[in-house]
Amino acid sequence: MFAYLTDRQWLWIAAGCYLAGFLFGTVSLLRHRQHSRVAMYAIIVAGYLLQTLGLFLRGRAMGGCPLGNIFEILQFTAWSATTLYLVIGPTFRLSLLGYFTAGLATTVTTVSLAVPAWDAVRRTAISGLNPWIAMHAALAMFSYGVFALLALTSAMFLFRNYSLKAKHPGGWFQFLPSILDLDHMSLRLLTAGVSIMTVALGVGWVYWRRQGAEVDHLKLLAVVGVWGAYALTLGLRRRGRLIGKRFAWIGVGLFAAALLSLWAVDRSRHPDQPARPAHTTSP
Repeated sequence: MFAYLTDRQWLWIAAGCYLAGFLFGTVSLLRHRQHSRVAMYAIIVAGYLLQTLGLFLRGRAMGGCPLGNIFEILQFTAWSATTLYLVIGPTFRLSLLGYFTAGLATTVTTVSLAVPAWDAVRRTAISGLNPWIAMHAALAMFSYGVFALLALTSAMFLFRNYSLKAKHPGGWFQFLPSILDLDHMSLRLLTAGVSIMTVALGVGWVYWRRQGAEVDHLKLLAVVGVWGAYALTLGLRRRGRLIGKRFAWIGVGLFAAALLSLWAVDRSRHPDQPARPAHTTSP
């Protein structure tokens, strides 16, 4: 069955599912109604499973975790954010989080698919088949997915704050979670993201130290810079020196900076090696 479609085609279908969820939520909001959480969750699950299939086929063809170019990195980031939503969504029941997640997944997956240059060349497995480096890369990119979800809850906080300040609690604003719930969730996501990235850097440091492998300074500067910015934000938030709207704006701004750092990480790798075209996949 899987042989009839390439990995990119499965990823296009997944992007279509995410778009369907986003449009479903948009229509409900335009009608001033709360969309069905069950229906939204089911649509996102469908997109997630298809995206997982596409990434699995691509990873199998590469012989490693599919993080070989900017296209795969963006796809993995969207997949990570969606994974986290599917875990925490039903638990915390944050209204509109599924809608915002669908919007994020739609944007990231569609844009990455729509720019062929980002997937023009498929590199060999970035880990060199070393499981420790593969773990380091996967954990680091998963933390980016956590930070993506943090950006969503931060944006929701800003919308809710605006509705309260402008005294417009009605319309679609009424479906947003409370300020307190969003603030607590953002803090938990920030803590989780910093923790995961700390482990990722620790795994990479241990390997590089034991093997004496050369560390690319551009990549190290980018990743440590992102980690340092989020860790500093967490420290200030824990001490009560960064709260409310300022904390939310930083949550959004730091993720934009983290996305820009992905280009530094991608460009810092070794020159492209001959590889099979990225648009074909062995079943």
